[in-house]
Amino acid sequence: MNFSKRINAVGDSVTMKIAQKAIELKKAGIDLVDLSVGEPDFPTPENIKNAAKLALDRNQTKYTSNSGMIELRQAISNKLFDDHGLKYSPNQIIVSTGAKQSIFNAIQVLIDDGDEVILPNPNYVSYEQMINFAGGKVCRIETEEKDGFIVQPEKLKNAITDKTKMLILCNPSNPTGSLHLKKDLEKIAKIIEDKNIFVLVDEIYEKLIYDGHLFQSFPALSTKIKEKTILINGFSKSYAMTGWRLGYAAADEKIIMAMSKLQSHSTSNASTISQVAAIEALTGEQSFIKRMQNEFQSRRDFLLGQLEKITEQNIYKPLGAFYIFLNIKKYLGKNGINNSVDMASFLLDRHKIAVVPGLGFGLDGYIRISYSSKMEVLEKAVIKFADAFAELN
Repeated sequence: MNFSKRINAVGDSVTMKIAQKAIELKKAGIDLVDLSVGEPDFPTPENIKNAAKLALDRNQTKYTSNSGMIELRQAISNKLFDDHGLKYSPNQIIVSTGAKQSIFNAIQVLIDDGDEVILPNPNYVSYEQMINFAGGKVCRIETEEKDGFIVQPEKLKNAITDKTKMLILCNPSNPTGSLHLKKDLEKIAKIIEDKNIFVLVDEIYEKLIYDGHLFQSFPALSTKIKEKTILINGFSKSYAMTGWRLGYAAADEKIIMAMSKLQSHSTSNASTISQVAAIEALTGEQSFIKRMQNEFQSRRDFLLGQLEKITEQNIYKPLGAFYIFLNIKKYLGKNGINNSVDMASFLLDRHKIAVVPGLGFGLDGYIRISYSSKMEVLEKAVIKFADAFAELN
């Protein structure tokens, strides 16, 4: 069958493939530990669920504005000001069916055929595919474990050409859990502030920061930087609302209008019930976030410590999100394992642990392990990891 060139340029999602295989194994009754999916295991807080139930009882089930309910966009505006001192009017905000759709919309309205997009590597699996779909060209700049997977200014400078249209930055990072601190972001801002380059910054994990570090929102660095930034965020990670499918973008009004035009011909408005729930998420009790953050830090410390004992190596300590990006290079060449895909298959097929190969994020020699599961699941995983790596030693 002859499909369009656009869709043929897009690859499958590695994370979704692993997740689907894990689901199938579970359905078949296999005792599986799934550490592949980036999803908080916490239930959505009761006040948020109750707001959605009340909306149903009130028959709030009709279409909203294509860009989202004005009440929600105002709540987002207030949140951005309260958290980061950022001033965005509701007309500078669009609500979408997940942060991923906001990213897709932004890339499609800003990137043309041949435009170059700088992408720090490793990176979230969907960025590159969205750029390919838009006809853009991905320009990778490598980040390294020894640098904490932080973008190095010289590499960024060297990657910029007269065709560069956008830089994408995920902070904290999926898959590494790295965190660009204010000093790191200021170096990036200094390089691009006088250049005609957009910055798409994905801050979906902003509330999941550990060890007392402070989160710095990129557009809050300066007025100049704010003008060229498309800020992406959502509700899935901070409020355990993955299945509610709700995200948003904040940017210059002209960019938001273009994104809204595209969205009007794809999904139109996001779920009305989810939007009502999101208003409560932003305006209601916030103590849930701190409790979840503390629990994730405890899980990280436990799993990281155990994996360092098992693999007998120092492992990069993530400062945000809920992933460990484990270096597996010492195991390559053993038991027919030649890359991270082989390692993920070995762990899944022989030891019933689901992880994601680093190759799917653009960097081989690593696997991404999610610690978003309950402690008893992680304890079970440690036993399986011990057996798996013992087999390879």
